[in-house]
Amino acid sequence: MKFFLLLVFLFIKVSPLLSADYIDKGFYIIDLKNKVEWLKCTAGQQWSDKEEKCIGDAVKLDQNEIKEANRLLNEQIDGDWRLPNRKELESLVCRECDGVKINTKLFPQTPAQPFWTSKRNWWSPKFFWSVNFFTGHSYGRFVPEKKLFVRFLRDR
Repeated sequence: MKFFLLLVFLFIKVSPLLSADYIDKGFYIIDLKNKVEWLKCTAGQQWSDKEEKCIGDAVKLDQNEIKEANRLLNEQIDGDWRLPNRKELESLVCRECDGVKINTKLFPQTPAQPFWTSKRNWWSPKFFWSVNFFTGHSYGRFVPEKKLFVRFLRDR
């Protein structure tokens, strides 16, 4: 019995972002816990069913460019896509993952770099929060003119 419990614990510990919380729907991922749907690829990339990966180059955007990219996305793909808040984006961090701190089976070709959130830093409102998928940490130190990577989501 102890051996069985140890195996269960190890499975839970080593299984980053258990698939029970996520449903893969091709170009997007349903996040059951947060009740949102994430684009599988970083802004600038496109999901390829044929190649089963994100193709193209991820692009860094500033806050003004994000507004335009978001407008274009909502015209091209049904739904009210938006920038995630800090809590939503932090929920994708996988501390146990090697390399990039996100489940790359769900979110392939994610750069191990900071990504924008929609939240301003309450201590210094001229700065926005970001989540860094290299370290897994959040930082509230980027001005809107800074270019960072972006992952969009929509509410379910």
